[in-house]
Amino acid sequence: MAAISLSKVEETAPALVSLYKSAGDSLSRHGLDGQRAAVYLVVDHSLSMRPHFRNGSVQALADRVLGLSAHLDDDGRVPVVFFFTDIDAVTDIALADHSGRIQRVAAGLGRMGRTNYHLAMDAVIDHYLDSGAEDPALVVFQTDGGPSRRLAAERYLCKAAKLPLFWQFVGFGDPGSDQFDFLRRLDELAVPDKRVVDNAGFFPAGADPRQVSDKELYDRLVGDFPKWLVAARVQGIVR
Repeated sequence: MAAISLSKVEETAPALVSLYKSAGDSLSRHGLDGQRAAVYLVVDHSLSMRPHFRNGSVQALADRVLGLSAHLDDDGRVPVVFFFTDIDAVTDIALADHSGRIQRVAAGLGRMGRTNYHLAMDAVIDHYLDSGAEDPALVVFQTDGGPSRRLAAERYLCKAAKLPLFWQFVGFGDPGSDQFDFLRRLDELAVPDKRVVDNAGFFPAGADPRQVSDKELYDRLVGDFPKWLVAARVQGIVR
């Protein structure tokens, strides 16, 4: 059973009903019916991301993540971390006020700088630990390129493998770009030499992520999550 019912979504966020249904179908295909999890969204606010904010791609991803979250978490909100060289904002997107939310937040932020994954990861970890959550977390981490401080990002991911957090990286931009080489390497870091479990996945969503079908996007967002849950339970990371 979903954490939030279809009727509640119809009442509070009718524009998300189709996404909610697609997300539910994907969760069922991957054996995740009834699974509970906190859901986070991390948004790259570096300078090169400007076109993706302008054309609505970032807002579209946030809406899709919110539709997924309604099945996994009952609070109707997704914490959102905006990052670039530093942390721009830690806020949320909610069922009752999702339309244009990302654009409104972005409009109130300052300059767009470079890219530092590890600071955004640290913000998610702090939020999760401070929340007192008992369920595991699925972190959707959107970016359009590799970080400025690659070693720091790798170290954070490896340390975070001991926590009940799964990091699903989503690349915006040309899938063949060498900007994503680092993310592919993160996805393949050795277990157990580098990290206790494989706690990350990566897929490129293309130059216009809005063109990825809901079915494909949701299948890729949750495709690696069940395998991580099994491994994390074996290691005692997830109850």
